[in-house]
Order: sequence, then structure tokens, then C-alpha cells
Amino acid sequence: MIRAATRTIGAILSFGTAVALASPMQAPTITEWTVPWQQTRPRDPWLHGGNVWFVGQRGDYVGRFDPVGETFRQYPLAEGAGPHTVIVDDRGAWYAGNRQQHIGLVDPDSGAITRFPLPGKGPRDSHTMAFTRGGDIWFTVQGGNQLGFLDTESGDIELYDIATPGARPYGLIVVDDSPWATLFGSHRLVSWRQGGLHEIVLPREQARPRRLAATVDGAIWYVDYAEGYLGRYQPETGEVSEWRAPAAGMSRPYAMASDSKGRLWFVETGVTPNRLVGFDPATETFTEPAPIPSGGGTVRHMYYDADTNSLWFGTDTNTLGRAELPE
Repeated sequence: MIRAATRTIGAILSFGTAVALASPMQAPTITEWTVPWQQTRPRDPWLHGGNVWFVGQRGDYVGRFDPVGETFRQYPLAEGAGPHTVIVDDRGAWYAGNRQQHIGLVDPDSGAITRFPLPGKGPRDSHTMAFTRGGDIWFTVQGGNQLGFLDTESGDIELYDIATPGARPYGLIVVDDSPWATLFGSHRLVSWRQGGLHEIVLPREQARPRRLAATVDGAIWYVDYAEGYLGRYQPETGEVSEWRAPAAGMSRPYAMASDSKGRLWFVETGVTPNRLVGFDPATETFTEPAPIPSGGGTVRHMYYDADTNSLWFGTDTNTLGRAELPE
């Protein structure tokens, strides 16, 4: 264990401070636990019932971690499943079977798996998922260039084509029961409006948005992996504002989340060790970057737990991490 403390919407661009540091916020306290299954790329944790669920992308399993007892349990999947993410409710752990073209549901007691195959032909690589309020699931299909919707009661899946070729839909969140996703192969976002997909063109053609977060003021936030920016899109006005990450062009910001105070957090994965960075929109300042103790390798996704004001993440250095955020 490692411990440490298809309509294109024009957008208006405004730039914030290039690298504004010296935020009054204290640094987060980061703790990591070594996952007992070596070199399995644990990733994309989700909290439910006091347990931290995650997937082993290279190990073909869903994992469960009890942070109180510091114990792990593994739920084996079919060899080659390539699980990419997991989201959990009272019915069980829903995972994206990225390499075997399905979404699966793991029973937490028995370990039994129910599979929901993606329909159609071509790439059907289920990727990132999020629940609606009714418990259905929106998800991205990166290679298939689609957004998908799983009716969890009937098991039916609908797939919706992205208009931009090779757009690579990637990170996804659900806001007011509507999906928002990044189109990582382009400088676009996509949302669902009035019964169809609508693309938002970001002002910089070189931008490659990868993950998303939302804040209570209605803003949609993204990280530009290619050039090292944190961006904000205002759906009501179409305005885009961007701030250069502390490591600038070396940043490679990837995992991101928002907290209950409206602050944004992301991990700079282009530097070694990876660094957790916070941003306060009220002051337009970044926190001093906090290094991931294990180095991180790459931190791909984060989950914010409001009850403990903490972020959970997995690393390519085979750990699960928790960052306790400042008040």
C-alpha cells in the first residue's frame, strides 16, 4: 500500500489568465492503495454503498474495494472483455465490455453476469457510461462513432450516429437527463437536444477535448488533451472561455471532475509524476499542482464523492487513489 498525505453551434471564445497560480486553496491530501492484481490497469472508480468499484482494463475484471477494511474483491469477466468503465446502483455493477461489444451487469452477491450486446455491425466498442435519473444508461462508442442508450428495464439498446466522421466520442456525462460527450477526434462537443444529436464546434481547431464535468450554474467544462487547456462552454450563450493549464503544452489533462463548491479538478498526465490540479472559477486561479505519490502513469477518470469531499481515481501504476479536497 502506498500512502501519502448534428447542428453546429457557433462559439464565442474568451481566454482567461494563461497560468494563474497562487490560489489560497490548500493542497489535497492524496492516499493510494496498491491493487493486488498486478499490471491490470485499474481505472474509473465509482462509489456505492461505501465501496469503491473499478475495472481492471487489462485484467478483465470488475473490482470492489472496501476503504474501511482495506480489502479487495475481484469479479472475473470473460477473457478479452476489456472493461473500460463501471457505474453502480442497487441492481449491481454495470461495466462497458469495450473489446467484446457489450454492456454487462455484475450481481454483487453471486458474481453472475448479464450481458447486453450492442446491435449492428462495425466497431461496437462501448466506452464511457452515465446513468439517467430513471436508471437508464447513456454511453459513448468511440470507434463506432456513436452515442448509445440502454433501456435497462427492457435491455434494448439504441445507437445514434455522430455526423462528423472519425469524431471518436469519448468522455460523457448526463446533465438533466441529457448526455454531453467530447468528440476526441475533433474540436467538438456533442449534446442531445430536441430528440437529436447536436454538435458544438470549439474555436481552436487544434483542441482535442477528452473529458467533461458540469457545474450547478449550467456550465459544461472540458479538458483539451492536445494543447493543455481547461475550457468552459455556456449552453445559453454559446460562449467558450479557456485557461491554460499549469504545465501548458506538456499538460495532457485527462481525468477531470467538479466538486460541490463548483471547483474543477483535473490530472496533468503529460508530466511525471502526474499532478492533480484544482481551478476556482470565482477567482480564475489554479491550485499548486499536487503530485500523485505513485507517479500515476496515466490517470484516466475520476469520481467525486460529495459525502467525504474527495476524488477517487485509478492509475496505470496499479493503484487506487483518494484525494481529500480542501474546504
